[in-house]
Amino acid sequence: MVSDTSQCSYVCVIGGGPSGLVSARELKKEGHSVVVFEHRNDVGGQWLYEPVTEVEEVLGEGSSTKVHSSVYASLRLTSSREIMGFSDFPFRAKKGRDMRRFPGHRELYLYLRDYCDWFGLRELIRFNTKVEYVGMVNSDEFGSDLKWVVRSVEKKSGKVIEEVFDAVVVATGHYSEPRFPIIRGMDTWTRKQLHSHIYRVPEPFLGEMVVVVGNSLSGQDISMELVGVAKEVHLSAKSTEISEGLSKIISKTPSFHIHPQIESLHEDGRVSFSDGSWVTADTIIYCTGYSYTFPFLDTKGIVVVDDDRVGPLFEHTFPPSLAPSLSFVGIPRKILFSFFEVQARWIAQVLSKKRALPSWDEMMKSIKDLYQSMDAAGVPKHKTHEIASFEYCNKYGEYCDYPPIEQWKKEIVWATLKNADADLESYREAWDDHEWLQEALESPHFNHF
Repeated sequence: MVSDTSQCSYVCVIGGGPSGLVSARELKKEGHSVVVFEHRNDVGGQWLYEPVTEVEEVLGEGSSTKVHSSVYASLRLTSSREIMGFSDFPFRAKKGRDMRRFPGHRELYLYLRDYCDWFGLRELIRFNTKVEYVGMVNSDEFGSDLKWVVRSVEKKSGKVIEEVFDAVVVATGHYSEPRFPIIRGMDTWTRKQLHSHIYRVPEPFLGEMVVVVGNSLSGQDISMELVGVAKEVHLSAKSTEISEGLSKIISKTPSFHIHPQIESLHEDGRVSFSDGSWVTADTIIYCTGYSYTFPFLDTKGIVVVDDDRVGPLFEHTFPPSLAPSLSFVGIPRKILFSFFEVQARWIAQVLSKKRALPSWDEMMKSIKDLYQSMDAAGVPKHKTHEIASFEYCNKYGEYCDYPPIEQWKKEIVWATLKNADADLESYREAWDDHEWLQEALESPHFNHF
């Protein structure tokens, strides 16, 4: 539903990463007054690399770490730059920088800095400021007039500030809170265990027997990197049916082995796998993903995280009982970067009253239907926010008249996935999507300004 009326709101955005920046951009464009809280000294979120990881606890869900970014030194993008970036600011290659189609992590950080400066977002951001508490001003009154008190702390001065906002957009990302598996003997295993969140470079593992848990992109990347320095690398995956590309690497690398899931850990250093095999390891690295966490947010139990399902959220964005004054950007996974732009645009237009949300009943029914369809399909709860669907993205875009995903963008995604499956070592350097690449570079996206 579209309205001709418009309203300006005082909006708090929590997080200065990609989802926070694009939220600030869309809210500003819509005429809202915006304050962005960022606990570090620059924009970028995950992409602001931290080479030193001071860790208080190496192992443990909810372990206290002093780092936010999970980016390791050698990380390169797994998607080409043409499909990255936001609609009104293409991720172009720039002379003097990393001009590869699949650049390293620093190049994306520099892109986000450029985006921030181009649209004048830096002046909206309070750096080195941590949000400690977000709660309803009057929790007995719900509805469109609901306001939020935000308590923040300036890191250097220790000054505490409390402010009241008309709306809060939570854009804190989802790659900072390590998610660990539950393995028998894990608590008593005396050797080194860590999550990929604090992995940076391979040198500390020189000559070690290393077990890497999780056949994700990071698990494969880290395993391949460790092969060059470790005595042996043993990759433990839920299934030993691996891609052709990974199989090629393992078959030509005598010190690289694949195993099924870990059955148990033993005090003498042994790691036993579910097929009866075992190795004695020096280190276990868990590449097992991340959990959602919002320690600052007090919704009186209305919004909860249950086995990585944040809910209830209408379209992964609005909690019906607290909408539209509370919203989330950046919850979905396995999604194009631009999806967060669509989320932000929709939120900005709803807050300005250009668009109206469905009724509470309709939103709750939509959420219930989603959960039931997932249960029927056997999709586990922790995969609630894994989208991986162009069709869903296009349908979502209808909420704010965001144009459908271009065909060239889809073709480049499919080509990249196919190439990575066939050759993990070279897919970033050798590609066969030249026709679609040319169409991308000639598209309005890359040539509108």
